[in-house]
Amino acid sequence: MKIKDIQEEIVDEFSMFDDWMERYEYIIELGKNLPLIKEEFKTENNLIKGCQSKVWLQGEKKDDKIVFTADSDAILTKGIIAILIRTFSNQSAKDILEADMDFIDKIGLKEHLSPTRANGLVSMIKNIKMYALAFNTQN
Repeated sequence: MKIKDIQEEIVDEFSMFDDWMERYEYIIELGKNLPLIKEEFKTENNLIKGCQSKVWLQGEKKDDKIVFTADSDAILTKGIIAILIRTFSNQSAKDILEADMDFIDKIGLKEHLSPTRANGLVSMIKNIKMYALAFNTQN
């Protein structure tokens, strides 16, 4: 599935909820279903800088796709990284680098997060793009 299609699917899912409490609960649910990162990847190197809570992100290239795994010690943050992993894992580096991020605004995520969590979201996206950039230059 293409990034754009996944993003549209997420926007549709979020539009089903009437208020932000329901959306927060949904984000938390997504976090609970996040496949766990292997303990060996919970290193200082994989820790995302700029997040208030601890978020680990690991990316590896499999065939021509980048596969991401992640974890967080905060339940809401874990849900946020789950949305990003669903969107960008198993995609090519080129597609990740060219992806539009407007779906985050469409679901209203950034405006409904505290400033520190919003900064964390930006840092998560930056790290995903940095993995894509690193893997893209290996070709």
